[in-house]
Amino acid sequence: MKIESNGITINAVIDGKDGAPWLTFSNSLGSNHRMWDDQVAAFGDQYRILRYDTRGHGETDAPVGPYDFDMLIADIIGLWDSIGIEASHLAGLSLGGMTGIGLTLKHPDRVISFAACDCRAETNPGSNAVWQQNIPLVKDRGTAAIAEATLERWFNEGWRQANADRLNDVRTMILGTSGAGYLGCAQAIQTLDYQRRLCEIKVPTLFIGGAQDVGAPVEVMDAMYAASPGSQRAIIENAGHIANIENTGAFNAALAQFLAQA
Repeated sequence: MKIESNGITINAVIDGKDGAPWLTFSNSLGSNHRMWDDQVAAFGDQYRILRYDTRGHGETDAPVGPYDFDMLIADIIGLWDSIGIEASHLAGLSLGGMTGIGLTLKHPDRVISFAACDCRAETNPGSNAVWQQNIPLVKDRGTAAIAEATLERWFNEGWRQANADRLNDVRTMILGTSGAGYLGCAQAIQTLDYQRRLCEIKVPTLFIGGAQDVGAPVEVMDAMYAASPGSQRAIIENAGHIANIENTGAFNAALAQFLAQA
């Protein structure tokens, strides 16, 4: 469905059990709502699931940036308001997790629980290096210029070799991401500054990430967990940055255990 929110048209998909608690999934930079297909299959019998394409991704509008996190947060709140969602569980990965941190801090009354997946809470020169490399390439040649390097960064080599069809699904998502949308969101990530405020999070929170994630390494996730009193932590073995796809079973088990307690 197409929903007008915060000045743009957002592509959203609703699945799952009618009348059940809401569970919203927010995608990574360079993907779209389809990255959560395996989670819909696992959680659809217990939750009413909202997925959407982040601003600049999939079938959502891609205005010229820069974007910022207040803008991405307002997109979700506008979606929830349009659909009539007063409060939802929220899970976001990478860019989606960063957006989720900001939303949870800004609108805690709208979030039942929050799973921050394979993400950071602040930027630094090291994490910005990938954007300094990718932004000129995308400006020049679009997301095709960074697709293969992104797949190598996201997934372990063994998984890539053994899962050609699923890898191609992800490649298609990257190639389908607007250059303007990629650049706008990458510029938002370069302003990320939530680490100092993690102690303010009041809703049940799970930090979950892949053991081999190079984008949001274990030590980064551990620092976020340590800064958030009362939060939980789950490490997904045999998974890189897109842990929900690379090790779906372990990811779903960790998320299910958390949601059952929230």
